[in-house]
Amino acid sequence: MAHKIEIMETVLRDAHQCLVATRMRTEDMLPIAAHLDDIGYWSLEAWGGATFDATLRYLKECPWERLRKLRAAMPKTRLQMLMRGQNVVGYKNYPDDIVQAFVTRSAANGVDVFRIFDAMNDIRNMKTAIEAALKTGKLVEGAVCYTISPVHSADYFLGVAEKLAEMGVDLICLKDMAGMLAPYAAHDIIKKIKSRIALPLHLHSHCTAGLAPMSYMMAIEAGADILDTASAPFSQGTSQPATEQVVAALKDTPYDTGLDLGKLGKIADYFYGVRRNYAEFESPVNNQIKTDVLTSQVPGGMLSNLVAQLRQQKAEDKLDAVLAEMPHVRKDLGYPPLVTPTSQIVGSQAALNVMTGKRYSVVAMETRNYVMGLYGEPPGPVSDEMKKMILGKKEPITCRPADLLKPGLDQARKDAGSLATSEEDVLSYALFPEIAKEYFLHRELS
Repeated sequence: MAHKIEIMETVLRDAHQCLVATRMRTEDMLPIAAHLDDIGYWSLEAWGGATFDATLRYLKECPWERLRKLRAAMPKTRLQMLMRGQNVVGYKNYPDDIVQAFVTRSAANGVDVFRIFDAMNDIRNMKTAIEAALKTGKLVEGAVCYTISPVHSADYFLGVAEKLAEMGVDLICLKDMAGMLAPYAAHDIIKKIKSRIALPLHLHSHCTAGLAPMSYMMAIEAGADILDTASAPFSQGTSQPATEQVVAALKDTPYDTGLDLGKLGKIADYFYGVRRNYAEFESPVNNQIKTDVLTSQVPGGMLSNLVAQLRQQKAEDKLDAVLAEMPHVRKDLGYPPLVTPTSQIVGSQAALNVMTGKRYSVVAMETRNYVMGLYGEPPGPVSDEMKKMILGKKEPITCRPADLLKPGLDQARKDAGSLATSEEDVLSYALFPEIAKEYFLHRELS
């Protein structure tokens, strides 16, 4: 069934997260906002993911303020955010009351589409976020994280998608965060999902291994409805295929996006200028096609961070060794898909294994919590000897991890005190206490 393909533009979120370490400032987004609003994208990804943390931590900007400004500047286009289920926009599970309040305030401040995922594809970790987002009346995309391993098959991904559909999501997203989805696998999985689930399917991928443009074409043939692309200056490499490339490829076909290449060209001219402002955050690694991602499975945003971490330790020469160690750690941990926070857990543990020269002689707290079940259920089994080595005599939990958490919003409100001047500030504090506090103090002085 040929049909118009819709486009989600990622230049304001994932594209700069992947290529310039999430550093794009709001002031570089606003001058082009009216032009972006005029294109006719299905949605514009503008919030969530690592932008929340980076805005507070590095740019000393309020993420909520960014959302409101973008909303005001782009009244016609849906604004989309990426949310890590129970991890919200952080790196650990938060109590249900914080998750619910965050979703409610995000919708009130301008989010129209919530893409919700869990790094482990553990539906229990997505439930609270999905239910809260459905309550707001906004669109909810349930995301299935794609990965390659002996325990992940087309049927496995279909099973996750079916559970999401049962929860009442509006769309299914196949989320290929590391750019590993090959063309025929894309066709196979999407055909399977579309034949069983009558919801629009949204595909997200990266060009890390150079596969995404081909996989997008096969996905279209299999019935995908929406594709994630990035304005040319922030496309390719560890980012998405270029918007212009996809629009041009589908022009005058039954799949024609209907978007205007001339207008897209003006937007690209603007962003070529913007990208030059962030040269210091460029990493050549992020602009190469490397099929070794199929082995290391490192997502784009994590690669730039891993390089930065090793640089701090004066150990950048160990990058290849750490990347080679990652598949071993991942196998030991039951093949989690590598996306925040599991990518960081596997990456940090691999780095420790390489730096100490002895596997698991030093075990990171996060690795211990992961094996404990505090991040959810691993997709594959973790061996008994591994559990014993990491947990000693302790037994992993079997309940939903967030069931162990006490409500946290009132406590955050108390702790933030007069530094928080709004409910949004309280949420920033609840998610990132130290970083939010630093930002609030900076705000008072400026």
